[in-house]
Amino acid sequence: MEIISQYGTLLLIIACCFAFFMAWGVGANDVANAMGTSVGSGAITIKQAIIIAMIFEFAGAYLAGGEVTSTIRKGIIDPLVLEDSPDLLVFGMMSSLLAAGIWLLVASLFGWPVSTTHSIVGAIVGFAAVGISVDAVNWGKVSTIVASWVTSPLMAGTLAFFLFKSVQRLILDQENPLEKAKTYVPFYMFLTGFLIAMVTCVKGLKHLGLDLSTTEAIMYSFITGAVIALIGKLALSKIQPDPEPTTKNRFNNVEKVFGVLCIITACAMAFAHGSNDVANAVGPLAAINSIVESGGTIVQKSSMPVWILFLGGAGIVIGLATLGYKVIATIGKKITDLTPSRAFAAELAAAGTVVLATYLGAPVSTTHTLVGAVLGVGLAGGIVAINLRVVGTIFTSWVVTLPAGAGLSILFFFVFKGIFLT
Repeated sequence: MEIISQYGTLLLIIACCFAFFMAWGVGANDVANAMGTSVGSGAITIKQAIIIAMIFEFAGAYLAGGEVTSTIRKGIIDPLVLEDSPDLLVFGMMSSLLAAGIWLLVASLFGWPVSTTHSIVGAIVGFAAVGISVDAVNWGKVSTIVASWVTSPLMAGTLAFFLFKSVQRLILDQENPLEKAKTYVPFYMFLTGFLIAMVTCVKGLKHLGLDLSTTEAIMYSFITGAVIALIGKLALSKIQPDPEPTTKNRFNNVEKVFGVLCIITACAMAFAHGSNDVANAVGPLAAINSIVESGGTIVQKSSMPVWILFLGGAGIVIGLATLGYKVIATIGKKITDLTPSRAFAAELAAAGTVVLATYLGAPVSTTHTLVGAVLGVGLAGGIVAINLRVVGTIFTSWVVTLPAGAGLSILFFFVFKGIFLT
Protein backbone atom coordinates (compact mmCIF):
# COMPACT_ATOMS: atom_id res chain seq x y z
CA MET A 1 0.00 0.00 0.00
CA GLU A 2 2.83 2.37 0.86
CA ILE A 3 4.36 2.08 -2.60
CA ILE A 4 1.01 2.87 -4.22
CA SER A 5 0.39 5.92 -2.06
CA GLN A 6 3.95 7.18 -2.53
CA TYR A 7 4.56 6.48 -6.21
CA GLY A 8 1.01 5.98 -7.54
CA THR A 9 1.00 8.92 -9.94
CA LEU A 10 4.46 8.08 -11.31
CA LEU A 11 3.53 4.43 -11.79
CA LEU A 12 0.35 5.42 -13.64
CA ILE A 13 2.28 7.75 -15.98
CA ILE A 14 4.80 5.00 -16.76
CA ALA A 15 1.97 2.53 -17.32
CA CYS A 16 0.30 4.95 -19.76
CA CYS A 17 3.51 5.09 -21.80
CA PHE A 18 3.78 1.30 -21.85
CA ALA A 19 0.09 0.89 -22.76
CA PHE A 20 0.47 3.32 -25.65
CA PHE A 21 3.52 1.34 -26.79
CA MET A 22 1.53 -1.89 -26.62
CA ALA A 23 -1.37 -0.31 -28.53
CA TRP A 24 1.14 0.87 -31.13
CA GLY A 25 2.25 -2.75 -31.48
CA VAL A 26 -1.36 -3.89 -31.91
CA GLY A 27 -1.76 -1.38 -34.75
CA ALA A 28 1.55 -2.29 -36.35
CA ASN A 29 0.95 -6.04 -36.27
CA ASP A 30 -2.63 -7.12 -35.71
CA VAL A 31 -4.44 -4.76 -38.07
CA ALA A 32 -3.21 -6.92 -40.95
CA ASN A 33 -6.05 -9.24 -39.90
CA ALA A 34 -8.50 -6.78 -41.39
CA MET A 35 -6.54 -5.27 -44.24
CA GLY A 36 -3.92 -7.76 -45.45
CA THR A 37 -6.08 -9.80 -47.80
CA SER A 38 -7.75 -6.76 -49.35
CA VAL A 39 -4.35 -5.23 -50.14
CA GLY A 40 -2.86 -8.47 -51.38
CA SER A 41 -5.74 -9.05 -53.77
CA GLY A 42 -5.43 -5.57 -55.26
CA ALA A 43 -8.89 -4.55 -54.08
CA ILE A 44 -7.31 -1.53 -52.34
CA THR A 45 -3.83 -0.04 -52.04
CA ILE A 46 -1.79 0.00 -48.84
CA LYS A 47 -2.41 3.74 -48.49
CA GLN A 48 -6.18 3.24 -48.83
CA ALA A 49 -6.01 0.35 -46.36
CA ILE A 50 -4.27 2.53 -43.80
CA ILE A 51 -6.89 5.26 -44.15
CA ILE A 52 -9.81 2.80 -43.92
CA ALA A 53 -8.29 0.94 -41.00
CA MET A 54 -7.49 4.18 -39.19
CA ILE A 55 -11.16 5.14 -39.30
CA PHE A 56 -12.71 1.79 -38.36
CA GLU A 57 -10.04 0.56 -35.94
CA PHE A 58 -10.19 3.83 -34.00
CA ALA A 59 -13.99 3.86 -34.11
CA GLY A 60 -14.10 0.31 -32.79
CA ALA A 61 -11.57 1.00 -30.05
CA TYR A 62 -13.03 4.34 -28.96
CA LEU A 63 -16.78 3.73 -29.38
CA ALA A 64 -17.02 0.07 -28.47
CA GLY A 65 -13.80 -0.76 -26.67
CA GLY A 66 -15.48 -1.60 -23.41
CA GLU A 67 -17.09 0.01 -20.41
CA VAL A 68 -15.81 -2.68 -18.05
CA THR A 69 -12.81 -4.97 -18.44
CA SER A 70 -11.48 -7.87 -16.43
CA THR A 71 -8.72 -6.76 -14.11
CA ILE A 72 -6.58 -9.62 -15.33
CA ARG A 73 -6.87 -10.15 -19.06
CA LYS A 74 -8.55 -13.46 -20.05
CA GLY A 75 -8.72 -14.70 -16.43
CA ILE A 76 -5.12 -15.93 -16.49
CA ILE A 77 -4.48 -15.17 -12.81
CA ASP A 78 -6.66 -14.52 -9.82
CA PRO A 79 -6.22 -10.92 -8.68
CA LEU A 80 -7.29 -11.82 -5.15
CA VAL A 81 -4.04 -13.76 -4.78
CA LEU A 82 -2.33 -10.36 -4.72
CA GLU A 83 -4.90 -8.70 -2.47
CA ASP A 84 -2.26 -7.90 0.13
CA SER A 85 0.39 -6.89 -2.41
CA PRO A 86 -1.21 -4.49 -4.94
CA ASP A 87 2.21 -3.07 -5.78
CA LEU A 88 3.29 -6.46 -7.18
CA LEU A 89 0.22 -6.54 -9.42
CA VAL A 90 1.04 -3.04 -10.69
CA PHE A 91 4.65 -4.06 -11.40
CA GLY A 92 3.39 -7.19 -13.15
CA MET A 93 0.93 -5.34 -15.37
CA MET A 94 3.57 -2.75 -16.27
CA SER A 95 6.04 -5.53 -17.07
CA SER A 96 3.47 -7.35 -19.18
CA LEU A 97 2.67 -4.25 -21.25
CA LEU A 98 6.33 -3.45 -21.88
CA ALA A 99 7.24 -7.07 -22.66
CA ALA A 100 4.34 -7.60 -25.07
CA GLY A 101 5.01 -4.24 -26.73
CA ILE A 102 8.68 -5.09 -27.33
CA TRP A 103 7.84 -8.51 -28.79
CA LEU A 104 5.23 -6.95 -31.11
CA LEU A 105 7.83 -4.39 -32.24
CA VAL A 106 10.32 -7.15 -33.10
CA ALA A 107 7.67 -9.24 -34.88
CA SER A 108 6.39 -6.23 -36.84
CA LEU A 109 9.89 -5.24 -37.97
CA PHE A 110 10.31 -8.72 -39.47
CA GLY A 111 6.76 -8.77 -40.85
CA TRP A 112 5.67 -11.69 -38.65
CA PRO A 113 1.91 -11.78 -37.97
CA VAL A 114 1.64 -12.83 -34.31
CA SER A 115 -1.23 -12.86 -31.83
CA THR A 116 -1.38 -9.77 -29.63
CA THR A 117 -3.58 -11.73 -27.23
CA HIS A 118 -0.97 -14.46 -26.89
CA SER A 119 1.72 -11.80 -26.43
CA ILE A 120 0.01 -10.24 -23.41
CA VAL A 121 -1.11 -13.62 -22.04
CA GLY A 122 2.46 -14.96 -22.19
CA ALA A 123 3.72 -11.86 -20.43
CA ILE A 124 1.12 -12.13 -17.64
CA VAL A 125 1.85 -15.84 -17.16
CA GLY A 126 5.57 -15.10 -16.94
CA PHE A 127 5.52 -12.55 -14.14
CA ALA A 128 2.76 -14.39 -12.23
CA ALA A 129 4.41 -17.84 -12.29
CA VAL A 130 7.96 -16.71 -11.49
CA GLY A 131 7.43 -13.47 -9.61
CA ILE A 132 4.50 -14.58 -7.45
CA SER A 133 3.60 -18.28 -7.48
CA VAL A 134 3.04 -21.08 -9.96
CA ASP A 135 -0.31 -21.66 -8.29
CA ALA A 136 -1.38 -18.10 -9.10
CA VAL A 137 -1.74 -19.05 -12.78
CA ASN A 138 -4.90 -20.63 -14.17
CA TRP A 139 -3.06 -23.30 -16.17
CA GLY A 140 -6.28 -24.79 -17.50
CA LYS A 141 -7.09 -21.46 -19.12
CA VAL A 142 -3.55 -21.22 -20.52
CA SER A 143 -3.75 -24.70 -22.05
CA THR A 144 -7.04 -23.79 -23.73
CA ILE A 145 -5.44 -20.71 -25.27
CA VAL A 146 -2.47 -22.76 -26.50
CA ALA A 147 -4.87 -25.28 -28.04
CA SER A 148 -6.41 -22.43 -30.06
CA TRP A 149 -3.14 -22.31 -32.03
CA VAL A 150 -4.38 -25.43 -33.78
CA THR A 151 -8.16 -25.17 -33.66
CA SER A 152 -8.68 -21.60 -34.94
CA PRO A 153 -6.45 -21.79 -38.07
CA LEU A 154 -7.76 -25.29 -38.86
CA MET A 155 -11.39 -24.21 -38.56
CA ALA A 156 -10.88 -21.03 -40.61
CA GLY A 157 -8.74 -22.79 -43.22
CA THR A 158 -11.31 -25.55 -43.76
CA LEU A 159 -14.15 -23.05 -44.08
CA ALA A 160 -12.16 -20.83 -46.48
CA PHE A 161 -11.19 -23.83 -48.62
CA PHE A 162 -14.78 -24.97 -49.18
CA LEU A 163 -16.06 -21.41 -49.53
CA PHE A 164 -13.64 -20.63 -52.34
CA LYS A 165 -14.29 -24.02 -53.94
CA SER A 166 -17.96 -23.08 -54.07
CA VAL A 167 -17.07 -19.78 -55.76
CA GLN A 168 -14.98 -21.68 -58.32
CA ARG A 169 -17.65 -24.29 -59.01
CA LEU A 170 -20.64 -21.94 -59.18
CA ILE A 171 -19.08 -18.89 -60.88
CA LEU A 172 -15.44 -18.90 -61.97
CA ASP A 173 -15.43 -22.23 -63.80
CA GLN A 174 -18.63 -21.48 -65.74
CA GLU A 175 -18.70 -20.38 -69.38
CA ASN A 176 -20.36 -17.07 -68.50
CA PRO A 177 -19.01 -16.14 -65.03
CA LEU A 178 -20.67 -12.71 -64.97
CA GLU A 179 -24.16 -14.12 -65.48
CA LYS A 180 -23.51 -16.77 -62.87
CA ALA A 181 -22.19 -14.07 -60.53
CA LYS A 182 -25.48 -12.17 -60.88
CA THR A 183 -27.23 -15.34 -59.73
CA TYR A 184 -25.00 -16.47 -56.86
CA VAL A 185 -23.16 -13.39 -55.59
CA PRO A 186 -26.28 -12.06 -53.79
CA PHE A 187 -26.12 -15.22 -51.67
CA TYR A 188 -22.49 -14.48 -50.78
CA MET A 189 -23.51 -10.89 -50.05
CA PHE A 190 -26.14 -12.21 -47.66
CA LEU A 191 -23.51 -14.31 -45.90
CA THR A 192 -21.21 -11.28 -45.73
CA GLY A 193 -23.88 -9.03 -44.27
CA PHE A 194 -25.03 -11.70 -41.83
CA LEU A 195 -21.57 -12.54 -40.51
CA ILE A 196 -20.23 -8.99 -40.24
CA ALA A 197 -23.40 -8.04 -38.38
CA MET A 198 -22.89 -11.01 -36.07
CA VAL A 199 -19.24 -10.06 -35.49
CA THR A 200 -20.32 -6.53 -34.63
CA CYS A 201 -23.07 -7.75 -32.29
CA VAL A 202 -20.85 -10.29 -30.59
CA LYS A 203 -17.58 -8.39 -30.30
CA GLY A 204 -18.60 -4.76 -30.50
CA LEU A 205 -22.09 -3.81 -29.33
CA LYS A 206 -21.75 -5.75 -26.08
CA HIS A 207 -19.40 -2.99 -24.91
CA LEU A 208 -21.99 -0.31 -25.58
CA GLY A 209 -24.45 -1.74 -23.12
CA LEU A 210 -26.50 -3.38 -25.91
CA ASP A 211 -26.64 -6.88 -24.48
CA LEU A 212 -28.38 -8.68 -27.31
CA SER A 213 -29.60 -12.23 -26.88
CA THR A 214 -28.57 -14.90 -29.37
CA THR A 215 -32.00 -14.79 -31.00
CA GLU A 216 -31.93 -10.98 -31.30
CA ALA A 217 -28.40 -11.00 -32.76
CA ILE A 218 -29.37 -13.62 -35.34
CA MET A 219 -32.56 -11.72 -36.26
CA TYR A 220 -30.81 -8.37 -36.75
CA SER A 221 -27.97 -10.05 -38.64
CA PHE A 222 -30.45 -11.86 -40.91
CA ILE A 223 -32.18 -8.58 -41.74
CA THR A 224 -28.83 -6.90 -42.42
CA GLY A 225 -27.78 -9.73 -44.70
CA ALA A 226 -31.07 -9.64 -46.60
CA VAL A 227 -30.85 -5.88 -47.18
CA ILE A 228 -27.27 -6.12 -48.43
CA ALA A 229 -28.19 -9.01 -50.73
CA LEU A 230 -31.10 -7.04 -52.19
CA ILE A 231 -28.94 -3.97 -52.80
CA GLY A 232 -26.27 -6.16 -54.33
CA LYS A 233 -28.73 -7.87 -56.66
CA LEU A 234 -29.98 -4.51 -57.95
CA ALA A 235 -26.43 -3.26 -58.48
CA LEU A 236 -25.34 -6.46 -60.25
CA SER A 237 -28.25 -6.25 -62.68
CA LYS A 238 -26.80 -3.02 -64.08
CA ILE A 239 -23.36 -4.49 -64.85
CA GLN A 240 -22.85 -5.18 -68.54
CA PRO A 241 -20.45 -7.82 -69.81
CA ASP A 242 -17.37 -6.93 -71.83
CA PRO A 243 -18.30 -6.72 -75.52
CA GLU A 244 -15.41 -8.97 -76.52
CA PRO A 245 -14.53 -11.24 -73.61
CA THR A 246 -11.12 -12.88 -73.65
CA THR A 247 -9.27 -15.25 -71.35
CA LYS A 248 -7.72 -12.25 -69.59
CA ASN A 249 -10.77 -10.06 -69.10
CA ARG A 250 -13.63 -12.57 -68.70
CA PHE A 251 -13.24 -12.44 -64.91
CA ASN A 252 -12.68 -8.68 -64.61
CA ASN A 253 -16.24 -7.71 -63.73
CA VAL A 254 -16.63 -10.68 -61.41
CA GLU A 255 -13.45 -9.88 -59.48
CA LYS A 256 -14.54 -6.23 -59.20
CA VAL A 257 -17.71 -7.41 -57.46
CA PHE A 258 -15.71 -9.51 -55.00
CA GLY A 259 -13.34 -6.57 -54.54
CA VAL A 260 -16.22 -4.47 -53.20
CA LEU A 261 -17.19 -7.31 -50.87
CA CYS A 262 -13.58 -7.43 -49.65
CA ILE A 263 -13.69 -3.78 -48.67
CA ILE A 264 -17.02 -4.14 -46.84
CA THR A 265 -15.84 -7.20 -44.93
CA ALA A 266 -12.49 -5.56 -44.11
CA CYS A 267 -14.20 -2.46 -42.66
CA ALA A 268 -16.43 -4.55 -40.43
CA MET A 269 -13.56 -6.74 -39.24
CA ALA A 270 -11.48 -3.64 -38.51
CA PHE A 271 -14.27 -2.24 -36.32
CA ALA A 272 -14.69 -5.54 -34.50
CA HIS A 273 -10.91 -5.91 -34.09
CA GLY A 274 -10.55 -2.40 -32.67
CA SER A 275 -13.40 -2.97 -30.22
CA ASN A 276 -12.03 -6.31 -29.02
CA ASP A 277 -8.25 -6.18 -29.12
CA VAL A 278 -7.81 -2.69 -27.72
CA ALA A 279 -8.33 -4.44 -24.36
CA ASN A 280 -5.02 -6.26 -24.87
CA ALA A 281 -3.28 -2.89 -24.59
CA VAL A 282 -5.43 -0.94 -22.18
CA GLY A 283 -6.87 -3.73 -20.00
CA PRO A 284 -3.75 -3.86 -17.77
CA LEU A 285 -3.69 -0.05 -17.72
CA ALA A 286 -7.31 0.00 -16.53
CA ALA A 287 -6.33 -2.39 -13.73
CA ILE A 288 -3.40 -0.17 -12.69
CA ASN A 289 -5.56 2.96 -12.86
CA SER A 290 -8.18 1.30 -10.64
CA ILE A 291 -5.57 0.27 -8.06
CA VAL A 292 -3.97 3.73 -7.95
CA GLU A 293 -7.32 5.53 -7.69
CA SER A 294 -8.50 3.25 -4.86
CA GLY A 295 -5.25 3.58 -2.94
CA GLY A 296 -4.26 -0.06 -3.39
CA THR A 297 -7.55 -1.98 -3.51
CA ILE A 298 -7.74 -4.81 -6.07
CA VAL A 299 -11.09 -5.63 -7.67
CA GLN A 300 -12.21 -8.32 -10.12
CA LYS A 301 -13.59 -5.75 -12.56
CA SER A 302 -12.38 -2.23 -13.22
CA SER A 303 -13.97 0.67 -15.06
CA MET A 304 -12.69 1.70 -18.47
CA PRO A 305 -12.37 5.50 -18.53
CA VAL A 306 -12.85 7.18 -21.88
CA TRP A 307 -9.33 8.62 -21.81
CA ILE A 308 -7.87 5.11 -21.65
CA LEU A 309 -9.88 4.01 -24.69
CA PHE A 310 -8.72 7.14 -26.52
CA LEU A 311 -5.10 6.33 -25.63
CA GLY A 312 -5.50 2.79 -26.95
CA GLY A 313 -7.26 3.88 -30.13
CA ALA A 314 -4.62 6.52 -30.86
CA GLY A 315 -1.82 4.00 -30.34
CA ILE A 316 -3.43 1.52 -32.73
CA VAL A 317 -3.80 4.16 -35.44
CA ILE A 318 -0.20 5.41 -35.14
CA GLY A 319 1.18 1.87 -35.12
CA LEU A 320 -0.72 1.04 -38.28
CA ALA A 321 0.40 4.21 -40.05
CA THR A 322 4.09 3.79 -39.17
CA LEU A 323 4.82 0.07 -39.46
CA GLY A 324 1.61 -1.77 -40.34
CA TYR A 325 2.57 -2.17 -44.00
CA LYS A 326 5.11 -4.92 -43.25
CA VAL A 327 2.67 -7.39 -41.74
CA ILE A 328 0.02 -6.40 -44.29
CA ALA A 329 2.46 -7.39 -47.02
CA THR A 330 3.12 -10.77 -45.37
CA ILE A 331 -0.57 -11.65 -45.03
CA GLY A 332 -1.63 -10.28 -48.38
CA LYS A 333 1.24 -11.10 -50.72
CA LYS A 334 3.78 -13.56 -49.31
CA ILE A 335 1.72 -16.60 -48.24
CA THR A 336 -0.13 -17.12 -51.54
CA ASP A 337 -1.36 -15.14 -54.54
CA LEU A 338 -4.71 -13.56 -53.76
CA THR A 339 -7.46 -12.36 -56.07
CA PRO A 340 -10.48 -10.45 -54.75
CA SER A 341 -12.57 -13.64 -54.80
CA ARG A 342 -9.89 -15.52 -52.81
CA ALA A 343 -9.50 -12.62 -50.39
CA PHE A 344 -13.25 -12.44 -49.90
CA ALA A 345 -13.40 -16.15 -49.09
CA ALA A 346 -10.59 -15.77 -46.55
CA GLU A 347 -12.15 -12.73 -44.83
CA LEU A 348 -15.61 -14.32 -44.70
CA ALA A 349 -14.19 -17.56 -43.32
CA ALA A 350 -12.27 -15.66 -40.65
CA ALA A 351 -15.39 -13.72 -39.67
CA GLY A 352 -17.43 -16.93 -39.48
CA THR A 353 -14.79 -18.59 -37.31
CA VAL A 354 -14.70 -15.63 -34.91
CA VAL A 355 -18.49 -15.71 -34.54
CA LEU A 356 -18.62 -19.47 -33.99
CA ALA A 357 -15.72 -19.51 -31.53
CA THR A 358 -17.21 -16.65 -29.55
CA TYR A 359 -20.55 -18.38 -29.13
CA LEU A 360 -18.81 -21.62 -28.16
CA GLY A 361 -16.78 -19.71 -25.58
CA ALA A 362 -13.52 -20.82 -27.19
CA PRO A 363 -10.48 -18.48 -27.18
CA VAL A 364 -9.56 -17.45 -30.70
CA SER A 365 -6.75 -15.42 -32.18
CA THR A 366 -7.82 -13.23 -35.10
CA THR A 367 -4.25 -13.46 -36.42
CA HIS A 368 -4.16 -17.25 -36.40
CA THR A 369 -7.67 -17.36 -37.82
CA LEU A 370 -6.90 -15.10 -40.76
CA VAL A 371 -3.62 -16.84 -41.58
CA GLY A 372 -5.43 -20.18 -41.51
CA ALA A 373 -8.10 -18.80 -43.84
CA VAL A 374 -5.48 -17.52 -46.30
CA LEU A 375 -3.81 -20.95 -46.24
CA GLY A 376 -7.20 -22.52 -46.93
CA VAL A 377 -7.85 -20.53 -50.10
CA GLY A 378 -4.25 -21.10 -51.14
CA LEU A 379 -4.63 -24.87 -50.77
CA ALA A 380 -7.68 -24.69 -53.02
CA GLY A 381 -5.14 -24.08 -55.79
CA GLY A 382 -2.87 -26.91 -54.63
CA ILE A 383 0.07 -27.08 -52.22
CA VAL A 384 2.35 -25.46 -54.84
CA ALA A 385 0.35 -22.23 -54.45
CA ILE A 386 1.61 -21.88 -50.85
CA ASN A 387 4.96 -20.33 -49.91
CA LEU A 388 5.95 -22.96 -47.37
CA ARG A 389 9.06 -21.06 -46.23
CA VAL A 390 6.97 -18.04 -45.21
CA VAL A 391 4.39 -20.29 -43.55
CA GLY A 392 7.12 -22.06 -41.58
CA THR A 393 8.49 -18.72 -40.37
CA ILE A 394 5.02 -17.60 -39.28
CA PHE A 395 4.35 -20.82 -37.34
CA THR A 396 7.74 -20.52 -35.62
CA SER A 397 6.92 -16.95 -34.54
CA TRP A 398 3.64 -18.22 -33.05
CA VAL A 399 5.47 -20.82 -30.95
CA VAL A 400 8.00 -18.24 -29.75
CA THR A 401 5.36 -15.63 -28.81
CA LEU A 402 4.34 -17.02 -25.40
CA PRO A 403 7.87 -17.75 -24.07
CA ALA A 404 9.22 -14.47 -25.49
CA GLY A 405 6.53 -12.46 -23.73
CA ALA A 406 6.99 -14.47 -20.54
CA GLY A 407 10.79 -14.13 -20.47
CA LEU A 408 10.78 -10.38 -21.04
CA SER A 409 7.99 -9.86 -18.50
CA ILE A 410 9.92 -11.78 -15.80
CA LEU A 411 12.99 -9.63 -16.43
CA PHE A 412 11.10 -6.34 -16.25
CA PHE A 413 9.12 -7.47 -13.18
CA PHE A 414 12.29 -7.92 -11.13
CA VAL A 415 13.74 -4.69 -12.50
CA PHE A 416 10.68 -2.73 -11.28
CA LYS A 417 10.80 -4.53 -7.93
CA GLY A 418 14.45 -3.60 -7.60
CA ILE A 419 13.79 0.06 -8.44
CA PHE A 420 10.77 0.69 -6.22
CA LEU A 421 11.20 -1.80 -3.36
CA THR A 422 14.84 -1.10 -2.44
